[in-house]
Amino acid sequence: MLTPKEIALLAAKALDSKKGLDIKVLETGHLTTLADYFVLCSATSTTQIKALADVCEKELKDAGEPPHHVEGHRGGIWILLDFSSVVVHIFNEEAREFYDLERLWSDATPVDLSGVLTEN
Repeated sequence: MLTPKEIALLAAKALDSKKGLDIKVLETGHLTTLADYFVLCSATSTTQIKALADVCEKELKDAGEPPHHVEGHRGGIWILLDFSSVVVHIFNEEAREFYDLERLWSDATPVDLSGVLTEN
């Protein structure tokens, strides 16, 4: 069984493997009971959003952590994968800018992803 931080980092790595954009991991456990971590990622198309969600779900399922709930597969502008202690948000760029979760959760602690994400 993985820790919430390990789940968040594995999700970030999976998203990076499919060229997810502007990947961020925010530690939110000290602010809310919703989740210990939020993982945020942007994509350039609905096809990429779905591919990112699929790879994230597969990698975590293979690690013994399947999502408890998935929202947004039909809409294609924002898919949410709920792993209980970790919530992964995959947006198109316009939706990410509009909802601006980074601003909403500005008191969250950013997690250092150096060594997790590949250099571009």
